[in-house]
Amino acid sequence: MITRRDIIVALVAVSGTLAVVAAQQPTPILKSQVFDWSAVTPKEVAYGSTRQFFRAPTVTLAELEMHVTTLNAGQTSHAPHQHANEELIILKEGTLETLSLGEWKRVGPGSIIFNASNDLHGVRNVGTGPATYHVVNWKQKP
Repeated sequence: MITRRDIIVALVAVSGTLAVVAAQQPTPILKSQVFDWSAVTPKEVAYGSTRQFFRAPTVTLAELEMHVTTLNAGQTSHAPHQHANEELIILKEGTLETLSLGEWKRVGPGSIIFNASNDLHGVRNVGTGPATYHVVNWKQKP
């Protein structure tokens, strides 16, 4: 005889299984589209703000990610770090110092920083006002 407890246990098991299966569904491939600056809400953080535009696989990449960070004067978003993916940083406004190949270098608006795979890197705002920069990260498919 099936008891009420058996039904509850079965429902919990089915729910858990469906949750795991749903979590394993691949993120949709990023298609061509336009991202309107005003439609992406900035998230206030201790060092300034960030806007996350997208993070998704593409036809040729395991992941393409793009965000914009605004650092308040004297701030850094995090300590120097390294990761397997490569990234570009494009400085829109302000003055940054960037750690590149073990040396801190000062850059201004329009500058482009390329961080190669597993190289230690970081940025800090050394200007008197905000520094806003666009970050593009990508990971190859295995």
